[in-house]
Order: sequence, then structure tokens, then C-alpha cells
Amino acid sequence: MTRLKIGGVPEHFNLPWRLAIQEGLFENINVKLHWSDMPGGTGQMVKGLMNESIDIAVLLTEGITKAILDGLPAKILSFYVDTPLRWGIHVPRDSIIKNPSDLEEKKFAISRHGSGSHLMAFIEANKHNWDINKLTFNVVGDIYGGLWALENNKADAFLWEKFTTRPFVKKEKCNFIGEVVTPWPCFVIAARKNIVENKEKVLIQLIEVVRKRAQELKNDPLAVDKISWRYHLEKSDVKTWLDETNWFNTNEIDHSHFESVISFLQKANLINEKDSKNYLKKLF
Repeated sequence: MTRLKIGGVPEHFNLPWRLAIQEGLFENINVKLHWSDMPGGTGQMVKGLMNESIDIAVLLTEGITKAILDGLPAKILSFYVDTPLRWGIHVPRDSIIKNPSDLEEKKFAISRHGSGSHLMAFIEANKHNWDINKLTFNVVGDIYGGLWALENNKADAFLWEKFTTRPFVKKEKCNFIGEVVTPWPCFVIAARKNIVENKEKVLIQLIEVVRKRAQELKNDPLAVDKISWRYHLEKSDVKTWLDETNWFNTNEIDHSHFESVISFLQKANLINEKDSKNYLKKLF
């Protein structure tokens, strides 16, 4: 039995992994997979891969790309979600800010440096032609830290996946004023380099198992009810999310997506040209 540790956000995107573990599907291929919730998002998972507390991670495309080009000893195995992520832009409940364009030179709450909540602020800044050198951040750990920062006026804005934050918006914990959509497929599966070198065949089998389970969930007529119950989301929101979301179902990786990611990272001064040389060899 091959034992592996995987980390991912405790959100609806990762339900196929949780179901496959519960149903013993990985044990059918002689893999004992231990899941770790990573509420701190991509930044927390990058740290987990670095310190070897996890072997595999399901994390944001732009975040793992930056981390690997910065020197993280990991490899991207596959896309996981083939569609973009829709980030909600949230501000304090009593904020006078009603439009994302008014966030120039304001402070953003982020889970960690290099996380999606951090990198998406640069996407938003680029959209409005802001001076990225004037972006400021408050590192808060996770979604609950972000909401706390808004409620206690420790940040002017917080970016997080909009369906995950929707219940808090409805409870009037914060205001939703817009969204940022990633310009590429949002989630990938990555693993530590030594795991890829020693367990490649096992990883391929593991990914096939979760792909199949994801497609079954997508086609399940009861999926909306199951996701709504498990993640405490409104059924109408789940239906919209499920209609907008496709899990990746092929071995082919379109490398042009990573060219777009690297172009963004360079423009935002988050990586330098030297780091991005031979990027395909570094990432895969």
C-alpha cells in the first residue's frame, strides 16, 4: 500500500477527492491517501510541499507556477479544474467603497504572500492600470482572517472565491462589490519532485480515479443537494457554480495557459525573466 498525503482547500471544488477517499476508491489501486484541509489556500499548500508535510496539493495555477519558478522542488502533474475561478471582491459592511475601481492604493487582506488572494490583487490592479508598487497587504491566514480584517477595519478589501464567501455576504459580514475572473484554468494538481520521480505511475492512476469521480459528480442529478448540504451553500448558488465549473478530463496540457500566467507574473514584478527561462522544464 502506497501512503500519500494530499492538501487542498476545504471547499466544494475538492468534493471529488473527499468522496473518492470515503468510498475507498484509492485503496482499490493500492493507495492510502490522507487528506489535509488547507484553509490558508495556495500559500499554505506551497509551505506544506516545501516542508514535506504533504506530498501532493490541489492549488491555484498561478500560485504554484510562481512557487516553482521561485525554487520550490515540485512538478505540475495536471490541471484539476478546467474553468476559471471567480473571485469575489469584498469590502467592510460600512465601507463607502462601492466599485472595485475605487480600491486604488487601498489595503488588501491576503491569506499569505504568493496565495491567490495576493496574486489576484495584482490581476485587479492590472485591469485598472494601477501602480502595483502602491499595493499594500495585511497577511491574515485564511478566509476567517480576511473577514475579521474587514470587520475590524484592518483591510479595505479581501478577495476570495465568491461562492465560498456568499453565506457571509448574506449574513452581512461584508459587502460584495464585484469579481475577478482568472484568465486561465484555475486549479492544478502538483506534487513534490521526489514523489514524482519515485511514484509517477501511482500518481497517474490516482489522478485518473479523481477525474472519473469528478465526472460522476458533475453528472449526478443529486449533486446540487449533496454540495449544498455539505458546504452550507444555497442550492441556487451551487447550481450556478456547478454549471460554470468543469473538472479537467484529459492528459493533454495546453502550455499556452502557462505562458499567460508567466506573462502576468512578470508584468506584476512577481518573478524575473531569469526565473522564467526554460519554464516548461521547471514546471513539468
